[in-house]
Amino acid sequence: MAASLFFRRSVPQHNAGMLARFLCNASSDASIGSPEFVPWRNGGGILHRAASVDPTAVVEAGAVVHSGAVLGKGVVVGSGAVVGPSVSIGQSTRIWYNVVLSNCSVGDFCTIHNGACIGQDGFGFFVGEDGQMLHAKIGNHVEIGANTCIDRGSWRDTVIGDETKIDNLVQIGHNVVIGKCCMICGQVGIAGSATLGDYVTLGGRVAIRDHVSIASKVRLAANSSVTKDIPKSGDYGGFPAVPINEWRRQTANLRIFSKKDGWGGRVAIRDHVSIASKVRLAANSSVTKDIQKHGDYGGFPARYEVHAKLRDA
Repeated sequence: MAASLFFRRSVPQHNAGMLARFLCNASSDASIGSPEFVPWRNGGGILHRAASVDPTAVVEAGAVVHSGAVLGKGVVVGSGAVVGPSVSIGQSTRIWYNVVLSNCSVGDFCTIHNGACIGQDGFGFFVGEDGQMLHAKIGNHVEIGANTCIDRGSWRDTVIGDETKIDNLVQIGHNVVIGKCCMICGQVGIAGSATLGDYVTLGGRVAIRDHVSIASKVRLAANSSVTKDIPKSGDYGGFPAVPINEWRRQTANLRIFSKKDGWGGRVAIRDHVSIASKVRLAANSSVTKDIQKHGDYGGFPARYEVHAKLRDA
């Protein structure tokens, strides 16, 4: 009642009918704007006359399928989704709401959740080059979470292997190759041209540097950062990522130092450093070489003499 009263007061009588027809026929009006696009009988979406769509495919209202796109048997494209030119989607794949696909191919029995973007240009810039001209290739039985972004390749295709599962809010850069049966948790970032083997598991918020290779059957703890190749399978963690037992020892040592007499807050210890028993480090100290003698240390780099003077002052 309130809405109808508003329209009667704010819209002149001779325009009210036009507004009502526009709101009721938005889908058909969209096709009238370009004679190349027509409504699809199965779902009410819009597709280009040059698209190849299986009769069993569903294109829901508000979705758009562009020229040259190929939709296989049983494909469902949700409302608001855009299937770009020459994109191919395998049979029984489900594309959820507001997904954008361009410059890519998607395999059979995949699920791509709301808001994911696949096949756009990556964050790479080359002066005098032709730019990123290749594609992103998604295997079969792949699941991609909401608002995940997968960039297309420049010197090689971006590839996601069969049976790989990707969580929400994951960034996969251009030229990345991911093997089969991988598990990638939320907020992971994989920089361009990285290579992951099969059965790799990445915990939440793992960061992987560009051009890094990771062997098959590697598992990375949450918040880890990979700065160089990992050639051997196993469990890793930390920043930079090291074998999991070494990372646990580092973490335990830091906790021990920080609990003694209020000392040790924000202490930093360089890799491959050895520290003797009964050593205490002052807050904000940094250990850059071995400490072989017990006692109190502080400063940057940590030195026994400096802290002794400060304590006695």
